[in-house]
Amino acid sequence: MERSDFTELESGYLSVNHKGEELCGDHVQIVSDASDGSTTLVLADGLGSGVVASILSTLTSAMLSRMAEAGLSIEDGVETLVKTLPIARDRGNVAYSTFTVCRIEKDYTGYIYNFDNPEPVFLRDGKEKKLNYETLTVEGKLIKKAKCYFDVNDCLVMFSDGAVYAGVGETLNFGWTREEISAYLEGLFDPSISAKNIATLLVDHCDLLYNRRPGDDTTALAVRRRERKKCNLMVGPPTNPSDDEKVLSSFFSLEGPHIVSGGTTCKIAARYLGSSIEGSLDYLDPEVPPISYIKGVDLATEGIITLNKVVSLSRDYQGQNKAYFDWSFRQDGASQIAKMLFEEATDITFYVGCAVNPAHQDPEYHIDIKMKMQIIDNLAQELKNMGKHINVTYF
Repeated sequence: MERSDFTELESGYLSVNHKGEELCGDHVQIVSDASDGSTTLVLADGLGSGVVASILSTLTSAMLSRMAEAGLSIEDGVETLVKTLPIARDRGNVAYSTFTVCRIEKDYTGYIYNFDNPEPVFLRDGKEKKLNYETLTVEGKLIKKAKCYFDVNDCLVMFSDGAVYAGVGETLNFGWTREEISAYLEGLFDPSISAKNIATLLVDHCDLLYNRRPGDDTTALAVRRRERKKCNLMVGPPTNPSDDEKVLSSFFSLEGPHIVSGGTTCKIAARYLGSSIEGSLDYLDPEVPPISYIKGVDLATEGIITLNKVVSLSRDYQGQNKAYFDWSFRQDGASQIAKMLFEEATDITFYVGCAVNPAHQDPEYHIDIKMKMQIIDNLAQELKNMGKHINVTYF
């Protein structure tokens, strides 16, 4: 989703399944086209729930995204799909799958086509900006079409009808209206919250209204234009101690916050900066060693145990994102790194020292240089999977 300026698109989604169902009847597909710089996002909602709904929504989103990939105009793609979609005669002639599709061009102009899903919410400066929809009729079916432009920090939130029915028969008489959803999104919006976490907060609130027993598959898909921001992480001292000065000079000259991980790395960083290390004995999370404080370093943490925890948090973030409700406010080292790398940064530079740590040679620790490199490789790969721009340099 890279663009030529210092902004880019960031998207994220989350689903909860109908209670008792292993498969979700909603499906999301996101396709970026390198040839023209466009991004197409599809949220499809299959009729009913379970296996059949899952197949129908997957088929719908796959067909729309493939047609977009093949260069078919989005309007032609939507028209082709609507003509193809079967009708459930036993359900009052409703289509087997509804969908919302948004195609965002390289210049951040967006085209939205909505077929029987709730109308998406477009946020500008944290407030809903109403879009002007026109109605197209294809094969007797009504499709709403709108055009928008994404300024920096504008956000579009699409959701399936499980969101507007949230709470029916549980906590609310008539469900959660679209207007209430819009007000909720306005209330939580902040430019620092990632698209994934906007979707997470909306879906979690729906799940709460359902008393954690969703009466329908519920999905939210958010896309926003955000500024690109840099962050730098150094772990491990250079192989050759005579390179310390050169490597640290290079690292601290990089734009953006600086994270230093590992006891030895913190020592050489403090020496280079002419600072002292102030230790902390606060175990804010029993699984994560305490952080330290070094003047000139934005965050100083222990090394491998902390980074391994960040890898675990990154995998959760890309899945059901349950740990977000902990790391978003906790102050332990792993939570702070997660905030900086998952939410705040888009471009992340790793400086990885390959010196063997004498402390890790103790058989009690079960850590060797190979394991350390594997953890760093895993973290870099998970961040790439999130759409981050990663640069790793070894010394």
